[in-house]
Amino acid sequence: MSRKRSKAQKFTIGMKKKLAVLFIVVLTAFVGLSIRLILITRDNGEAYEKQVLSQQKYDSTTIPYRRGEILDANGTVLAYSEKVYNVILDAKLVLSDEKFLEPTVSALVRCFGFDEGEIRNYISEHPDSQYYTLAKQLTYDQISEFQGLITIGGENQDENVQGVWFEENYVRKYPNGSMACDVVGFTTSDNNGLFGLEEYYNDVLSGSNGRIYGYLDEDSNLERTTIPATDGNSIVTTIDGNLQSIVEKYLQEFNDTYKDAYREGNGANNIGCVIMDVNNGDVLAMGSYPKFDLNDTKNPENLIGMPRVDERGLKIAGESVYDSGVYINQAMLDGMSDEEKMWNFNALWRNFCISDTYEPGSVAKPFTVATGIESGMITGNEVYDCGGYLEFGGHRIYCHNRYGDGAVSVARGIEISCNVAMMKIGQVIGPDIFAQFQKNFGFGLKTNIDLAGEARTAGLTYSAEDMGSSELATGTFGQGFNVDMIEMITAFSSLVNGGKYYEPHVVRKILNSSGATVKSIEPRVLRQTISESTSDKIIEYCNLVVAGDEGTGKTARPAGYMIGGKTGTAETVPRRNRQYVVSFMGYAPADDPQIAIYVVVDRPNAMDQADAKFATRVVRKVLTEALPYLNIPMTEPVTEEEQAELDELREKEIMMAASKQTGVEYVLDENGDPVLDEDGNPIPVDAESSGEAAESEEQEGEGKAANQGDDTGAASEGQAAEGDAEGDGIWEKIPEDENAEPVWKSFEIDEATGYYIDPESGDLINPEDGHSIGGEGLPDYEPDEEGATEGN
Repeated sequence: MSRKRSKAQKFTIGMKKKLAVLFIVVLTAFVGLSIRLILITRDNGEAYEKQVLSQQKYDSTTIPYRRGEILDANGTVLAYSEKVYNVILDAKLVLSDEKFLEPTVSALVRCFGFDEGEIRNYISEHPDSQYYTLAKQLTYDQISEFQGLITIGGENQDENVQGVWFEENYVRKYPNGSMACDVVGFTTSDNNGLFGLEEYYNDVLSGSNGRIYGYLDEDSNLERTTIPATDGNSIVTTIDGNLQSIVEKYLQEFNDTYKDAYREGNGANNIGCVIMDVNNGDVLAMGSYPKFDLNDTKNPENLIGMPRVDERGLKIAGESVYDSGVYINQAMLDGMSDEEKMWNFNALWRNFCISDTYEPGSVAKPFTVATGIESGMITGNEVYDCGGYLEFGGHRIYCHNRYGDGAVSVARGIEISCNVAMMKIGQVIGPDIFAQFQKNFGFGLKTNIDLAGEARTAGLTYSAEDMGSSELATGTFGQGFNVDMIEMITAFSSLVNGGKYYEPHVVRKILNSSGATVKSIEPRVLRQTISESTSDKIIEYCNLVVAGDEGTGKTARPAGYMIGGKTGTAETVPRRNRQYVVSFMGYAPADDPQIAIYVVVDRPNAMDQADAKFATRVVRKVLTEALPYLNIPMTEPVTEEEQAELDELREKEIMMAASKQTGVEYVLDENGDPVLDEDGNPIPVDAESSGEAAESEEQEGEGKAANQGDDTGAASEGQAAEGDAEGDGIWEKIPEDENAEPVWKSFEIDEATGYYIDPESGDLINPEDGHSIGGEGLPDYEPDEEGATEGN
């Protein structure tokens, strides 16, 4: 027992002393560290906290909202927002550890194709930078490879790739390019709408950004709070994309037909078309030319052919009063400053159908007759004698046929567009009633259509106090006051729908981001302009314009349908400048109007601009396709010629549909139609040029050259046919009644132009309708010898 105790180790006094010393040392070190930690926290705690937090995504991050979509009446997307990504470099984080630099730079170069030297230079020159944009508006497909390298837990994650992150944003896209560009509008880089629906409904389409907030709780743990973004609402429009495409196709065809025909430039200063449902105010289609791609709004090529404008947006006058303007060509465009280009871009972006004003001309005559009948000042059974002119204040105001139309009833006055008959009706009505009804029809008032940029026409009409005998006389046939297209078609719809004046609108309903309806926009009847009985008479009279033997709008009738309407020819200011705005206001069907269509051609590219057929031919082409699409039954027998026309149109549609399905592109002519070989089959683009195709192209070139010719030649044979050189039956003119021999047909013919020559005045007389080129102007003609700037 004693031996075992002796072998056991004893906890000696020396050992106790050593342990005590060790304990004191450790305790002293702990106390010292505690004191040091307290001092650090007191003196440098905030700095160290920032340093720690700077390596974490604790800060506030914006979550962008998605702007609402714009849809057509069929649900086709006209505008949407696509998510894009900006590549952001945090140089400070890349340099926080030397092992981050090489993998990060290498990944950026490999995934995005960045210049390695530029990245390294930026990092070295800006070591404290935490926000530098390397690339903007990349798609997800473009960033997906790099995203895999920085996604925590991903199979391709590289922990050494640091300091790069993606900033989300949205960019506006317009999948149909230029379609309905005037109606839709576009957005700026900061997502604010400009022009059209984008501007008018900017607050509806816009949402609110969300945020991710990072902060430390009481235990210094990083917490995050997310406030989600609120996406914008979408709008469903009344625009039918199919009708819109039809309208724009024929506006483009008009420009292709008359471009550079008589002068350098587009086929007209402007041409617009609006289709409206007369029974609710829905705008079914609205288009104009020139147009632009909503995805490329500042393409300068779109400016070529337009009349040039100054800083006020007013057209620059040409060298002569007879010039329609100064037209932009490539050389002129190259010499423009960026500021001058912007002036003209603003002119391009304006919606001609709502923003430009003009004198409506004879389209206003049905309003004059309606005023007389509704007020009881005429019955509609009156007959007037037209001697070719009336005299007011010592100045002769001529009829369209300055040689006189003889006995003219109210109905015939509309049919043949007799100014004298309208002026005599105006004398009976008087200025008070005339001004009152103009206001009732909305002339001089905004329609409040839901589009940005509607013109203010207040002050562009005469009040009863300011309306003298000359102003009243010219006002009866649409001269002396200004309107815009939406103002006219809205008022005219009330003439043919029983007198109900509907507020025009382009948006049918508003949807939230989930697709639920937030608001439905119902039709609004603002007032009753005329009675149903008066409306019936106006329809009866306007039907004669197309169906009557002497009707001025025969060329507007589409195959298989009878329509009604009224032609318009308005002399612009300064008077006697040979510059005209021509138009046709129509409705279909003739016996039960469902839609109205209005085409306005502002100063067509021709020697003789005073020809409403520039507008009626467009109407005929549009309605030939639009009415069957709208399932409106045919009202008239179809002639063999019309049936051939419809069959040809149907074949073209089938070919184009097949082209879209197969992806095969075909050779197209200048009108966008497929070029056919001798067997009637479309010629593929990649097919070898055959003799027949070459011959076809040669013939087209010769036809175009013959149509244009020199300035004088184009104004002769080309003008007599006004586009018939294309050989398209729709552009054919209605032949004159062989039994009728107007007085001007006894005049000598000018061999250079094909027009008759008035032996008394020497003026040229149009061989179709007898109107004079260069005759007496209207009373307010004040020649501007200096060629002042002219605007709309």
